[in-house]
Amino acid sequence: MSATAPGFWPRALRHPSFLIGALLSALVLAAAALSLVWSPYPPADIDIPNKLAPPSAAHWLGTDSLGRDVASQLLVGSRASILVGVIAVGIGLLAGVALGCLASAQRGWVEELIMRVTDFSIAFPALLTAILLTAIYGPGLLTSMVAIGLAYVPWFARITRGAANAIWVRDYVLAARAAGKGRWRITLDHVLPNIASVLIVQATIQFGTAILAEAALSYLGLGTQPPQPSWGRMLNEAQTQIFQAPQLAIYPGVAIAVAVLGLNLMGDGLRDLLDPKLARQR
Repeated sequence: MSATAPGFWPRALRHPSFLIGALLSALVLAAAALSLVWSPYPPADIDIPNKLAPPSAAHWLGTDSLGRDVASQLLVGSRASILVGVIAVGIGLLAGVALGCLASAQRGWVEELIMRVTDFSIAFPALLTAILLTAIYGPGLLTSMVAIGLAYVPWFARITRGAANAIWVRDYVLAARAAGKGRWRITLDHVLPNIASVLIVQATIQFGTAILAEAALSYLGLGTQPPQPSWGRMLNEAQTQIFQAPQLAIYPGVAIAVAVLGLNLMGDGLRDLLDPKLARQR
């Protein structure tokens, strides 16, 4: 029997965790894409006479305490969650990978300094960072994206540095150094390509936690501001009606759970699929 691992997609289509995660994530992406061109009603439209209406043909998921269509708010709110995930993970990935590669390539006091700073950053609660930025710049979607992104930088830096250190002792890297290649050329040609799978998996998982963090910040009033819909703020507004209309809290809660679960399952599947040892077994 050949020891060569089959292609990525044939293995991915047989991996239940990756498939379920990809389908759930695609559902959230489809909702966000649909909201760009269509929604049942403008999400900020207030209709007091129809407040707290049950699900019907006119309002598929009912209305909230101000008569706003819940389905429209869920659709448009998915855009904020995805945008925060993309920007926050992008900030953490770019800055964290750069710092991790610098620490691994330079070693010595540079590595020690970067790692001690990341240790301090990890120990500093991300919520306090968000509160500090809010106090300076005011609450909003941009503030929450930057706060979450900054919180991810030390995690990506530590992961990158650990994975890169394992590559720097490989024979082909030692041969490249002996051939006269510089540290940054080796980093670009050998280190980054070989740690890309680790970073992809981590970015996928952190995307899910970014959505959860955005919902938490919006729930506390530090994230997305009215009239822009947000799943977290929908939860905040629903808590006063929890006994009268519990579905108002259930709908955004389920949306957050689906998005986070889908990304976590997809990240777990990618970890298995991109591991060379496991790839040969599948």
